[in-house]
Amino acid sequence: MSRQLLVPVDGSPLSKRALEYAFDTHSDATVVALHVIDPSEPGYSSMTPVDVRNEPPHGSEAWFERAAEEEELVFEEVRELADEHDADLTTESVTGDAAREIIDYVEDHDIDGIVLGGHGRLGPSRLLLGSVAEMVVARSPVTVTVVRDTPEE
Repeated sequence: MSRQLLVPVDGSPLSKRALEYAFDTHSDATVVALHVIDPSEPGYSSMTPVDVRNEPPHGSEAWFERAAEEEELVFEEVRELADEHDADLTTESVTGDAAREIIDYVEDHDIDGIVLGGHGRLGPSRLLLGSVAEMVVARSPVTVTVVRDTPEE
């Protein structure tokens, strides 16, 4: 039976690196690209710069429509990467707090591991991950691989 890996995706370069890492390192696995729509974050994962003053009101129909459009752009890029790597890919979407939804998805599905991005830092903060990555690492019932961003010198 093929392994299933969960890769949270948000359109950021770091989530793209995590996805590429999963494809390159686990070519025999089925990758589930999970996108979390988080209405508590104004520009939660937008691929384009967001001026929160121009965002539709949180929770409004217009806000969710914009989020769905952004999500489709994320999934288009994810599918293109999967095609380039000849990878087995499934896309999934959930709404809620990102860390909680990632863990819930793992617990509710047959997921063998998680690959996600974590920001690399210098100095005393070098041990810190982003808040979502930190929560996932701390609470995951499966192995988590953190793909680090290269810190700027």
